[in-house]
Amino acid sequence: MPQAPLIATLVAGLGLAFILGTLANRLRLSPLVGYLVAGVLIGPFTPGFVADQALARQLAELGVILLMFGIGLHFSLNDLLSVRKIALPGAVGQMALVTMLGLLVTQAIGWPIGAGVVFGLALSVASTVVVLRALQEMRQLETDGGRIAVGWLVVEDLAMILALVLLPAFAGVLGGNVNGANLNGNDLFTLFEPQTIWSALGLTLGKLVAFFAIMVVVGRRVIPPILHYVAHTGSRELFRLAVLAIALGVAFGAAELFGVSFALGAFFAGMILAESQLSQRAAQETLPLRDAFAVLFFVSVGMLFNPMILVEQPLLVGVTFLIIVIGNATAASAIALMFGYPSHVALTLGLSLAQIGEFSFILAGLGVDLALLPEAGRDLVLAGAILSILVNPLLFAALDRLTPWLKARERTIATQEGKSEPPELAATSLTDHAVLVGHGRVGSLVAETLQKARQPYLVIEERQVIVEQLRARGVDVIAGNAAQPGLLEAANVASARWLISAIPNPFESGNLIEQAHAINPRLEIIARAHSDAEVDYLKKFGADLIIMGEREIARGISDHILSRIDAPAGPVADQSQNARQVDSKPMAG
Repeated sequence: MPQAPLIATLVAGLGLAFILGTLANRLRLSPLVGYLVAGVLIGPFTPGFVADQALARQLAELGVILLMFGIGLHFSLNDLLSVRKIALPGAVGQMALVTMLGLLVTQAIGWPIGAGVVFGLALSVASTVVVLRALQEMRQLETDGGRIAVGWLVVEDLAMILALVLLPAFAGVLGGNVNGANLNGNDLFTLFEPQTIWSALGLTLGKLVAFFAIMVVVGRRVIPPILHYVAHTGSRELFRLAVLAIALGVAFGAAELFGVSFALGAFFAGMILAESQLSQRAAQETLPLRDAFAVLFFVSVGMLFNPMILVEQPLLVGVTFLIIVIGNATAASAIALMFGYPSHVALTLGLSLAQIGEFSFILAGLGVDLALLPEAGRDLVLAGAILSILVNPLLFAALDRLTPWLKARERTIATQEGKSEPPELAATSLTDHAVLVGHGRVGSLVAETLQKARQPYLVIEERQVIVEQLRARGVDVIAGNAAQPGLLEAANVASARWLISAIPNPFESGNLIEQAHAINPRLEIIARAHSDAEVDYLKKFGADLIIMGEREIARGISDHILSRIDAPAGPVADQSQNARQVDSKPMAG
């Protein structure tokens, strides 16, 4: 090992991840494949250079903190509370079902009950990093499935905190050896060595309640004012430093003082800051570091993997993989369907949870220390995690293509059952109006512009929480999916002036545009896109204007420069000040 293990780990991890990630992208695979393979190559189970595993894990934890902080900046407390009715019972139910599957498998191969409980529980907890990264890349984070998945992850995090505290107390009952555990080591989530089961449970719940109370009450009065003060100094460097200090400081303090995971602490810090007008700027400032350290998370996972397990125990690896992917996906999807959610939302949730990660490694390690889980069990958990993380992006890519078909099938079934015209589909009396599909971050800003211009408009929105908020404000709104039969007619698209598709999914937008154009060929249709391929796709269906974010930013900057070339210098300063004020406005969720 070189004299500078931190630098060596960073250079080897990031450098090899870049090379193999680029190669994977060239082969039309997810870059995650390259990152994981990079970790295997610099891990202790392959010849050559071996990076410092302890340092790699700590660096990876920074990526988890920054990622969760960034997600919190786009996720309000209302969003979290809106999914509590399914996230709380759903997460607990899914974890229980998958734990039972793991227990049955271990009983079949002769492992004791304690090993089966730890093994099954480790297979039931999804990786926060993988889920959020996949939802962001597929632009599913703002959908119903994405919001439920985030709430589900929060519940799983809380459940695992309790499990990690209670497992040592139950070790003797389950046939383990509590004296063999390193309870005072570097485990990030172990609070203390409990004396009794009830005292451990009571103290853990008390710390969680105290943490939530402090974040909601004190956090709102401390964190936003600090950032606003720093922003007024005009120093971008100080602002970036303040954001990082808050994210890392709250995460570390939550873990040390309240026994909350780094990820959960950072998530709540971001969620509190989301109420500030500076939330979008804070998210942009943390993006480069977040992406770099998130890569190190996958490299650190690869370092834990012993490839020989694939040769020595191929059958058990296959069964473990199936429990993780099929078991978690089926359990979560079935629970969502039982709660009345449509199939495309249920499938999004199921695929989000069809992999495991950081919590599973910690739990498996604690199980080995307590003599509950054999070494082979930890190897199986790691092998299953690697394989499930590799497959997850492929599943999401398939889901992106499958979603329009699922929604069409749901509409067909609803029509056959006579449910195609619920009370919400009463026709609007508006004419010469704008029909706005989606009231998320983009749609809400468009609606604000239409409101200020006194242009009549109607919103089509799937999320019932948003629908109720809009109705309370007196906005014309129809609840449902814009492509369902009868909905565009109820929105009076035939007499509308514009159709504005503010939803992020290009496949869904394409179907919507095609239907609207058939109803009103004179309708001006505006849509959003994220790439040139999506622009071409939407043009084929008849969109008149397609807005791509990067192009519009460049066009706005260019137009401003051209308009100021021959203008006096004085007003520019005023316009720059106005630009800073506009940029600091919050993007509605």
